[in-house]
Amino acid sequence: MQESDTTRAGRRGVPTSRQVRLGTIAVTGAVCLFAAACSGTASTPGSSQQNGQAPGSPAASPPAQLIITPASGSTDAKTNRGISVTVTAGKITNVSVTAGQAPVTGLLAEGAQTWHTKWPLRTHTHYSVNATAINAAGKTTTATSSFRTLGPAATFTATTLEGHQSYGVGMPIVINFSQAVTHRAAVERAIQVKSSKPVVGAWFWDGNQTLEFRTQNYWPQHTKVSFTAHLNGLEAAPGVYGTANLSQSFTIGDSLIGVTSTRTHHTRIYWKGKLYAVWPDSSGMPGDDTADGTYLTIEKGNPVLMSGQGYKNVPVFFSVRFTWSGNYYHSAPWSLGEQGFSNVSHGCVNLSPQHAQWYYDRAVPGDPITITGSPVAGQWGDGYTAWFYSWKQLLKHSATHMAVQVSPTGSSFVTPTTLPTVGTSVLTGAKSYNYLAK
Repeated sequence: MQESDTTRAGRRGVPTSRQVRLGTIAVTGAVCLFAAACSGTASTPGSSQQNGQAPGSPAASPPAQLIITPASGSTDAKTNRGISVTVTAGKITNVSVTAGQAPVTGLLAEGAQTWHTKWPLRTHTHYSVNATAINAAGKTTTATSSFRTLGPAATFTATTLEGHQSYGVGMPIVINFSQAVTHRAAVERAIQVKSSKPVVGAWFWDGNQTLEFRTQNYWPQHTKVSFTAHLNGLEAAPGVYGTANLSQSFTIGDSLIGVTSTRTHHTRIYWKGKLYAVWPDSSGMPGDDTADGTYLTIEKGNPVLMSGQGYKNVPVFFSVRFTWSGNYYHSAPWSLGEQGFSNVSHGCVNLSPQHAQWYYDRAVPGDPITITGSPVAGQWGDGYTAWFYSWKQLLKHSATHMAVQVSPTGSSFVTPTTLPTVGTSVLTGAKSYNYLAK
């Protein structure tokens, strides 16, 4: 039987709309001259003469000299350059930055001689900077800067696939941009990911408008995940800047993994990290083969109306979709005699009503379904196909080619070769099950 929605054009049916929550980001573009840095005014208590040296005393330590960039009075400061504070003849002891009433964070380099904001500056925003340094003699110097960032002329929008809900252990973070991104490494580095359980993953580009974060192995079940894309002020392409950040949080539910062999006509179900059951099934017949690959569940319906050659709008119960072209795990009481022995479906995985209902009741978007043994390879983009890539292939499609370590406090980029070797298992998803993935 054909397993596809009646709403899809062609043999399989149009998928129902993805249940997604979208967060938009605007970005603007404007090229401006970056003003020269300004030096703060020094205050050297106890000094009666220039350079803080008393008459007849030995040469005193020179006062610390602070330089803040952008310069005070700038009205169109470039956002992607951030704020920097440097000192000579001393060490930075404090930097305070506000954007309106909101504080701005930054990083003090080792040696305390430079400080820089961590994320791009916001567009159309007034910033105030106060910095303090101390010299070898213990005397302090202060400097200030007050400026306004540029108002860009070209913008883009971005949306996230995730909503505030529970997903399966294979779910990637997906961010879509309204136009081509050329500064891809900068975009990757502008996103902070947090997870309640430490993981390793990588960003990768699917074309030039979709960015995804996939873990090296499946998420641990019951992990809380959040991310913030610091896109406000980020230059994603020449002259094109962001004007808003994008944030989302979601959770990973119980681990539910299905592995279907088109050769043995059986489906192995792994539930909460352990083999739960082996079910007889019937997958796609020759010419309508169920294609190899590690997919993720997309949506479900009970029933889904399906159509094909010789039938139309047939209600099929306990249907869980894993390809956009119309493949499902679903109840198929009409093929009980073939399940476990031969392939008679039009691409779906036919299960008994009892088994299909058990799976349906527990499935959420992002649960992995792996098809093996087929003479046909799955097509990239026919569903959520991030797990078609091996770990090495995933890194190849990143602009930074770096791994990302994620913890409850945030994420950082690391060289992949410094990470320990991870084994391959159907419970981890580390192995590529599609030989066409490149």
